[in-house]
Amino acid sequence: MHETETGQGRIETNAVFKVNGILRGAAISLAVAGLGVAQTSPVTIEQAVEQAAKNYPAIRASMSTVTAAESGIELAKTAYLPRTDFHYQVNRATRNNIFGLTFPNTVIAPISGPPVVDQTGTSTFGTAVGLAFRWEPFDLGLRKSLVDLANRVRAQAAAGQDLTEYEVKLAAADAFFNVLAATQAATAARANVQRMEVFTESVGALVRAELRPGADSSRAQAELARARNELIGAERVVHEQRLLLGRWMGRAGTEIEISAGALLMDPPVVEDREPNLATHPVAAAQAANIYVIRARRESIAKEYRPKFELLSTTYGRATGARNDGAFQGGANGLAPNIGNWAVGFGVSFPLFDYKQNRVRREIESHRETAEGARLDEILERLKSEAAQAQVSLEAARQIASNTPTQLTAAQTLERQAQARYQTGLGTVVEVADGQRLLRQAETDGALAKLGIWRALFTLQAAKGDLAGVLAQGSR
Repeated sequence: MHETETGQGRIETNAVFKVNGILRGAAISLAVAGLGVAQTSPVTIEQAVEQAAKNYPAIRASMSTVTAAESGIELAKTAYLPRTDFHYQVNRATRNNIFGLTFPNTVIAPISGPPVVDQTGTSTFGTAVGLAFRWEPFDLGLRKSLVDLANRVRAQAAAGQDLTEYEVKLAAADAFFNVLAATQAATAARANVQRMEVFTESVGALVRAELRPGADSSRAQAELARARNELIGAERVVHEQRLLLGRWMGRAGTEIEISAGALLMDPPVVEDREPNLATHPVAAAQAANIYVIRARRESIAKEYRPKFELLSTTYGRATGARNDGAFQGGANGLAPNIGNWAVGFGVSFPLFDYKQNRVRREIESHRETAEGARLDEILERLKSEAAQAQVSLEAARQIASNTPTQLTAAQTLERQAQARYQTGLGTVVEVADGQRLLRQAETDGALAKLGIWRALFTLQAAKGDLAGVLAQGSR
């Protein structure tokens, strides 16, 4: 009677576990819905990467940087244009003048005309209006070097955009692999729960028939609860990884449903060819930095040169003060009535700027050397990453070839443990261990081919070529 009551209690407890599992699943669904998470149509890895490259904010920012650099080229080209300045002024002032010299300054206003003996506080109107034109017909290559520098800056911005896009694609693809891996792990956990439920029911029947002790039912229910908790954790990871993929795709807060495509099938065999690492986005971005420094050094070298200018001016002036010291009064001086014009040719040369110019060029040369060393370091790192990825790929292929044996052995072990328990030769602990091993083997088997694809993607990423493997994985 005691065993029967115990068995009934186990059945009730088992039912409670099932209800709790349903409630936990419902809680997760409600939590997801409460966060505003929307389900979307499944996307392949190629589609996910394309959407990330299109929508991620960092890429849009880098595109704006490129556009700004293109405008910088147009700005540099404006140096070829002549300069024409217009000036107009009207004032009312005294006309007291004095012989002597003052250095140019921004405080004392210049005045023209002969000096006067008697000073006065009387004022009159004065006006001036004029145009000044200046143009460098030749500049010994300075403007061209500045345009070249602007072009290099634009190329640097474009290389930065390519690098940003490359990094976002890597992150999106990695998030996609994580979603797929988490989904496969959750599938294995779900299958384990189903096996444990069947086994728990079987143990409960044997306990009720008083063929097994009640402790076996308790152990089976504990293992079932553990398996359900593992399933809940695995499903939580799936939700988190889907949300992370949505963030990289520019759809933050949205769970992304994925389509595995060919990523769970046999991967293609890739030829082990020597990559052209000079075209890798990371190396190209560093090379663009070197070209900018080199162009800047060339433009600095062009700055130390004589400056030749064609000059011309035309202007008119008026004043209400007469040469004899009298004032005309009224509105006299408001309209320019005395005009002049001039044309000329000027040469200026900063003779003592040579050393400063040389030091600035030396600074840029040292910077170029430093950036060149960084480029060499990047190329060495990329070579190492490609070699390591090749090793990982071979190891992943070997693991994938071994997992069928692992799965077959685990299935056989689990069946034998079940059979031994049914005949009274085994214990519930042996069955639980067998099911844990089977779950691990199922998980490893599900992830084995995915591991080859991930290693293959890492190898192509190290070579800077993602398009081919993305297209193959989406078939």
